[in-house]
Amino acid sequence: MFTGKTYWLIGASEGLGRALAGLMTAEGAHMILSARNAKRLQALAATLPHARALPMDVTDSASVRAAVADLGKIDGVIYCAGAYEPMTAQGWDVDQALNVSEVNFTGALRSLGHVVPGMAARGAGHIVLIGSLAGFRGLPGAIGYSASKGALMHLAENLYMDLHGTGVTVQQINPGFIRTRLTEKNGFDMPFILSAEDAAARTLTAMKTRRFAISFPWPMAAFFRLGSVLPIRLFRRMLR
Repeated sequence: MFTGKTYWLIGASEGLGRALAGLMTAEGAHMILSARNAKRLQALAATLPHARALPMDVTDSASVRAAVADLGKIDGVIYCAGAYEPMTAQGWDVDQALNVSEVNFTGALRSLGHVVPGMAARGAGHIVLIGSLAGFRGLPGAIGYSASKGALMHLAENLYMDLHGTGVTVQQINPGFIRTRLTEKNGFDMPFILSAEDAAARTLTAMKTRRFAISFPWPMAAFFRLGSVLPIRLFRRMLR
């Protein structure tokens, strides 16, 4: 289903995005790889067939517009850009919290707004937003991150509602913990943590199903799904 199709992968230089780029090219996709780190992007693109680097900072509107001008026609877009800083309400860092929100959510508004209307007009396209199990409910020590992932997941629902029946497929994929430079910042146990390669394989499988919302791994997904409908006092006790 990916052979010969062109996908724009935003957040391709690290972790899940980097691993997913490799898997998709193996499936025959042509990849346009975006992130802030131009050197890492170019090094990655050089190792993959039918891939090119398109450096872009999702927090900078001018950078996004410049990238879009060089984008060309695409068949799909994957928003996988992510930022994370462990942060409590007591230790709130305004600049860091805003940056996390800009990367995780506002950057999606900047980027997708340039390509989604064209997909809708053509009646064809594939939009994938990488959310997080952390987006199902507010979590302790996650000021900025949990709320921004929740917002991104709601954006996926907005898109699904507007684009259902148009020929444009919208998907929301919500992983749990992934072993990356971001989760290295955590000082707590991370149950069922996945390698970036495992998470990418699960993401690719989910993309092939074309189901709207897919969450993994299932034990953590079940926990957060249940937690999202419980009174917050009970959910807080479960977290303990």
